[in-house]
Amino acid sequence: GGNIMNKTRHLKRQLASGTLSRREFIERAAALGVAAATASSLWSGAAHAAQKGGRLRVGMAHGSTTDSLDPATFENGYTSTLNYTVNNHLAEIGTSGKLEPELAESWEASPDAREWMFKIRKGVEFHNGKTLDADDVVASVNHHRHEDSKSAAKALLKTMVDIKAQGKDTVKVTLDGGNAGFPYIISDYHVAILPSKDGKIDPLGGVGCGGYSVQAFEPGVRFLGKKHPNYWKSGHAHFDEVELLSIVDVSTRTNALKTGEVDVIDRCDLKTVHLLARTPGIKVEETTGTAHYTIPMRTDMSPFDNNHVRMALKLGLDREALLKTVLRGHGAVGNDHPISPANQFHASELPQRTYDPDRARWHVKQAGLSSLSVDLSAADAAFAGAVDAAVLYKEHAAAAGIEINVIREPNDGYWSAVWMKKGWCMCYWGGRPTEDWMFSTAYSDSAAWNDTFWKHDRFNQLLIRARSELNDELRREMYVEMQSIVRDEGGVVVPLFNNYVFATSDKIRHGKMQGNWDLDGQKLAERWWFA
Repeated sequence: GGNIMNKTRHLKRQLASGTLSRREFIERAAALGVAAATASSLWSGAAHAAQKGGRLRVGMAHGSTTDSLDPATFENGYTSTLNYTVNNHLAEIGTSGKLEPELAESWEASPDAREWMFKIRKGVEFHNGKTLDADDVVASVNHHRHEDSKSAAKALLKTMVDIKAQGKDTVKVTLDGGNAGFPYIISDYHVAILPSKDGKIDPLGGVGCGGYSVQAFEPGVRFLGKKHPNYWKSGHAHFDEVELLSIVDVSTRTNALKTGEVDVIDRCDLKTVHLLARTPGIKVEETTGTAHYTIPMRTDMSPFDNNHVRMALKLGLDREALLKTVLRGHGAVGNDHPISPANQFHASELPQRTYDPDRARWHVKQAGLSSLSVDLSAADAAFAGAVDAAVLYKEHAAAAGIEINVIREPNDGYWSAVWMKKGWCMCYWGGRPTEDWMFSTAYSDSAAWNDTFWKHDRFNQLLIRARSELNDELRREMYVEMQSIVRDEGGVVVPLFNNYVFATSDKIRHGKMQGNWDLDGQKLAERWWFA
């Protein structure tokens, strides 16, 4: 017995130092003959001892003097991280990558997915002491829907016909058509749930029900939050205080981490990140999410209206070389569709497209052309390294007898004068958490941002059908077919998914991280702790 006690004590010491994950701890305890229930309670006790207190200081690559606490205005990484620090939403992307209940403890759809009932969690307290109820949810959602709203969520919520409270803890939403992914959409980061009074919220009040309450906010400079003593989520929000600092310049941000002025920085400089990783006391981390680089062609313009030309260009690119050179390995190769490995219905079974100059040459011939010469517009406004990527692409395609003329466009005005105007250009997408959301935003024939001007009847039929299909297996089949259609008939080259690369002090601990946004889905304040 004494020997097991000694070994358990040793395990607890390792646990307190933060070197073991929960799973490793339970496995090692089991190997020593400690019962699972005992091991589990040991874990809880030791983990919480290691997880309390301190001030987390985060140096961020964004932040602007025009930032505000109004959730409708959140538009950059700084404000959305602040949002997840102060506010909760109806649901959240959990560390599994799937949608999990947050302020809604459950939801249920009618068979046609047009009516949704959300059960609101009881006993949740806002920072001002008010208890959450259904009226707060209705007022918070309607803040984005009214006529004068300039909210980025307004377009997302336009399919809502009605939202009503039914008693204190139920909210009923009616849509104009079925949407099986609606709980994702109503949980968009803009739709934070704030306390209401007489059917209205105070969008600038800064009162939420998240892990930290607002103590100070200087737009474009700093935010300070203090732990909410009655936060409803146990085992979350471990710091006493959280400070977000806007440090836009990457070398200043990196130095702040090296000198210990901050504990975390986002958006590491990929050119020098290998040096940062060698610095004692610093860890470089990365997550793969939905962000990706694209090279869209206007399929309504010659020669991109011919699918053989599009296939020749897709095969004439060496993605692996691009991954090494442009992202220095911090990402994954794309497969000419926008759905990432982080998405629920990612088509991992589709063969990966690879560089094949001979096949590319064959497609040029099939297009009835003896040679192919095309212009490619590029500027680093599209993404860091876009011009270099275009020049590399030119070299790769030359081996297939394809001539790419790289046109260097000015950064200023790139999005208004080049993107969706010229025949072929470099582009970037942050991606979306659901397949429907991504495809509806940029690939549906009616989408305002359909930057390839692509129309495909079967694709558009599947888009509508998949949206209202509640059976996950059937939805998966449809989304896999849609990814396949975009890959083989679409007008876009998707060469790379870019990772989120960030760095922390080695005193920081966390569980499994999510890549739906930067910094663990921007939930570091409530998910991480100091060892």
